[in-house]
Amino acid sequence: MVVLTLGVSVAAFALVSLSPLDPLQANIGQTALGSMSAEQIARLQGYWGVGQPPVERYLNWLSGFLRGDLGVSLLYRQEVSRVIAEKMAHSVWLMGFAWCASGVLGVALGMIAGARRGSLSDRLIQGGCLLVSGTPSFWIALMALIVFAVWLGWFPIGLSVPIGMEAAYVSLADRLHHAALPALVLSITGIPNIALHTREKMVEVLESDYVLFARARGERTAQIVLRHGLRNVLLPAITLQFGAIGEIFGGSTLVEQVFSYPGLGQAAVAAGLGSDLPLLMGISVISAGIVFGGNLAADLLYGVVDPRIRKGGARR
Repeated sequence: MVVLTLGVSVAAFALVSLSPLDPLQANIGQTALGSMSAEQIARLQGYWGVGQPPVERYLNWLSGFLRGDLGVSLLYRQEVSRVIAEKMAHSVWLMGFAWCASGVLGVALGMIAGARRGSLSDRLIQGGCLLVSGTPSFWIALMALIVFAVWLGWFPIGLSVPIGMEAAYVSLADRLHHAALPALVLSITGIPNIALHTREKMVEVLESDYVLFARARGERTAQIVLRHGLRNVLLPAITLQFGAIGEIFGGSTLVEQVFSYPGLGQAAVAAGLGSDLPLLMGISVISAGIVFGGNLAADLLYGVVDPRIRKGGARR
């Protein structure tokens, strides 16, 4: 995990270094530079590392990152770590709910489709999953916004808190109300992948010899699905679910743009469009670390779901 995160930081820093943007013009502006003396410009060039070797500039950035100093955001005029913490606080509601809901609903729908293979419910679930997986997430977000926020008026049109309300008066119910529709859209886009894979695994389990023996003993289909199918489909489901953290991040970027939700995804888009390189670097590395942490958690949970994977489990 540490090696992968360092690799992402090196790749991101290399791409930023290849950018044609001048850090002095991006931070100060051409007009301000024209009114400065040569000594002031030289001092600023030394501060921003202009002319330094890329390896030296990367090591300086890495040492600051390890100390918690990610630089100053050009757009927000605040420390990058503070901006990321504020935006992450908004996105946790969104991505956390979407991640949990997509996993639970995906496994449930996949088990139902696999247990009732060839039935109407199986065809409906497969058709719905294929339709959603082939539809862009921003289009689903736009349709949900038009139907549920504009036409029906069940949800607010955008933002994470009511417009014009002071922060001290914003309640938890207000935040959940604003995050509900974007989280629902984001969870819908994450269901098809895990549902279709769970269905295939369930079909494989139901065609196995031990399930045939269970049927011969008189076990009902519901007992077989819960006793034999659930544990066998959980392992690949955990792999897909924790691996989908990256997809949740990517989908949240588009969904947050549609709903004007001030989360981490919208901040990443704003940093890219506004040439805020310190903020873009910080978001890239921290989001990569979260994704790799999810994969690590999946590896650790394998032994809980299947004791045979634990060291020495096979011998015991």
